[in-house]
Amino acid sequence: MPHLTDDKRIRADKVSFSYKSDEENEAVPQRKALDGISLQIEKGSYTAVVGPNGSGKSTLAKLIDILEEPDEGRIVVFGRDTSSEDAFWDIRRKCSIIFQNPDNQIVGTTVEEDVAFGPENLGVPLPELRERVDQALKDAGLYELRTRQSSALSGGQKQKLAIAGAIAMHPDILIMDESTAMLDPRSRKEVLDIVEAMRIRDNLTLITITHDMTEAARAGKILVIKDGKLALEGTCGQVFSQKNTIEEMSLVLPVEYSFAYKLADMSKGTLTEEDLSGKENLRNACVRELKKIRREDIPAKPPSMSKAEDEVILSAEDLTYSYDGGKTLALDHVTLDVRKGEILVIAGRTGCGKTTLITHFNGIIKPSSGKVTVLGMDSRDKKNVMKIRQKVGLVFQYPEYQLFDETVFKDISYGLKKAGVPESEFEQRVHEACRKTGFREEFLYKSPFELSGGQQRRAAIAGVLVMEPEILVMDEPGAGLDPKGRTAMFNMIKALRDSGTTVIIVSHNMDDSAIVADRICYMKAGRIVKIAPPSEVFEGDDVPKPYITEFVNEVADLAGIEGYKSEGDFTPEGEALALAAFCAGGVSL
Repeated sequence: MPHLTDDKRIRADKVSFSYKSDEENEAVPQRKALDGISLQIEKGSYTAVVGPNGSGKSTLAKLIDILEEPDEGRIVVFGRDTSSEDAFWDIRRKCSIIFQNPDNQIVGTTVEEDVAFGPENLGVPLPELRERVDQALKDAGLYELRTRQSSALSGGQKQKLAIAGAIAMHPDILIMDESTAMLDPRSRKEVLDIVEAMRIRDNLTLITITHDMTEAARAGKILVIKDGKLALEGTCGQVFSQKNTIEEMSLVLPVEYSFAYKLADMSKGTLTEEDLSGKENLRNACVRELKKIRREDIPAKPPSMSKAEDEVILSAEDLTYSYDGGKTLALDHVTLDVRKGEILVIAGRTGCGKTTLITHFNGIIKPSSGKVTVLGMDSRDKKNVMKIRQKVGLVFQYPEYQLFDETVFKDISYGLKKAGVPESEFEQRVHEACRKTGFREEFLYKSPFELSGGQQRRAAIAGVLVMEPEILVMDEPGAGLDPKGRTAMFNMIKALRDSGTTVIIVSHNMDDSAIVADRICYMKAGRIVKIAPPSEVFEGDDVPKPYITEFVNEVADLAGIEGYKSEGDFTPEGEALALAAFCAGGVSL
């Protein structure tokens, strides 16, 4: 096959690919990840690839970077066929890919050593190597941490490190596979602004694989993949104008687009493709539809429910903790009460101390000073630690990494066995934990490593819930899940709260936090800035507001609405009802 040397596109031509499993020493197809897909991405463009979990998005990225080869069809990268041995190293050198889990990419002992690893292996000489490393660390916001041990970074900081390592390679193609998923909103915007500026400056081809539809809306072109096929493609206006098709694929519109559609529903108006083609047009369309809405067009707002009680069941008192032998202060005199029956979200920027705080709650970390009390038990007393761990279940950032046994049933029941629970109770408690998490019980006697990512996550959470903890602590439970999976996860969390479990969630996502929380504890630099119900937390300027709130405020300002204060529930629908009701109450537009 001749090389198309003047081709300025990445092309997939009728590409199919199946992952294989080893069964009786014979490689057999396990599932078809891509099924005859054809698409093209222009050189220097910004393309977002979206789709449900398991749709084939990450597989496409691996094929472009020649981490895998197609079973059928071909991939051509700027005129070079990926099946050609001559093209292999040239494409690999020019293409950087950042995976969803940064731990799989970090190889250096320190931050700067890790960033230097890639360009050093390309033979980049000094002093250029030093300049590349320093600039990449500054771009990713890690320069001040350049000498820190990589293993001492938070999850979000590790993602920034993976991004810095990719930037330092000076690639022609940068593929970001959910690589902003663990970043707080400000850090995410900073990283995206950096790579977009690089795209313009260096004619970089930027491909982002994401479940965040607001992030996808920044791209010039959106590819929607489902079941290994290209289902939709076009600009954000072209794609998001197909609302019903998007929803049928278990995806969601960006929150600001859902807000606009809700206003149009109440006004009995329509949104055109032009209305949906960019944030400025969308704001103007929202103002136009607001003017049409009458009081009788506004449905009643459903009442909000909270199960929280006044009883304090977990408390941190003057809690301080340092890493690196006291050099890095992670928690700085933190005092916090957790109430029985509430969903408490601990939020804040990457590296602010969220994960360090929750690992004190079941005795994994002992305080440097101060104390943690759980159900009346002091965690500093070794006699209490095992009792506390039976009462406080902790689900880590990637709960599927907690799986280890040969079958799912054995994995889930492992804690029961270690706690001395009679085997006669195993089956009933395992099935109850599966019911709570929505885990498919027909998979109980399969290997946990044969499950999909979503089912693995449910199995891991079931392994914690089977111990019947009174307090469930979850670190970024929605990270890496598609919209349908995130909705199911947070519905499960609310159901657990309603059944009497106190739930503590770590999250950087302010939109999710505002919707699910009874209270939000916002942290900054190891300290608590504010703790209150969502509507109170977001009143001032000291806590970043959810994206939907920022957009609604922009619409209100554009419409000349004075004195508006959101009384919505931080969902696009609730915010649309609140703003429309305020306007219909006599405010002149």
